[in-house]
Amino acid sequence: MVGLICVAGLDKDRIKSRNVKAPHPETLACTPKAVDPAGFNSAAILPYGLTTDHIARAMTDFLDFLRFVNTRLNDEKMPRLESIMMSANFSSLVGEFMNAGIPKYCKTLAKNTYHNGHPDMIPAGVFPGDSVQHAAEGIEVKGSRYKNRWQGHNVEDTWLMVFVYDSNRVKDGADNPRPFQFLRVLGARLVKTDWLFAGRSEEHCEEYR
Repeated sequence: MVGLICVAGLDKDRIKSRNVKAPHPETLACTPKAVDPAGFNSAAILPYGLTTDHIARAMTDFLDFLRFVNTRLNDEKMPRLESIMMSANFSSLVGEFMNAGIPKYCKTLAKNTYHNGHPDMIPAGVFPGDSVQHAAEGIEVKGSRYKNRWQGHNVEDTWLMVFVYDSNRVKDGADNPRPFQFLRVLGARLVKTDWLFAGRSEEHCEEYR
């Protein structure tokens, strides 16, 4: 919250006469809510040399990216990015940004450069060109608006990290503009018995909760 603390030597009547308008809610929503460093669990045990500081810095990079894009869109009287993209595509954007952003700060991890390779981040320098179609080591990353019941295409033992966030979406239209914010980051080493069959035809989908 921004408030007037002190304006030395400035007449109060002159301040009133300016009749400065408050920013429109859509304009305010262009600036995401900052990551709170106090919200991270310092006791979290993470693999491959990853730390909560690495994660926080990558999250902040995404917030800076989104603020830059949304501010520019707002200047052109266009909706914010999260109000344009399909929900699933925007969640993918969040996840892909983390896949690329975390290895910038955690040098022991690399983005898996194999097209649709699994997992999303792999131990750096282990595979040629940091590219592998499928590996047992690494971290699968997802972005989601939901706090549970995340879905995957295969039952497997893997490290899963989920970035849960809140934002507007296409169906909201111009109603109730609110800034993007990360709500929590969850991570765990999962085994096959942690997954439940969601029952979706032959190309089935599994969900973890």
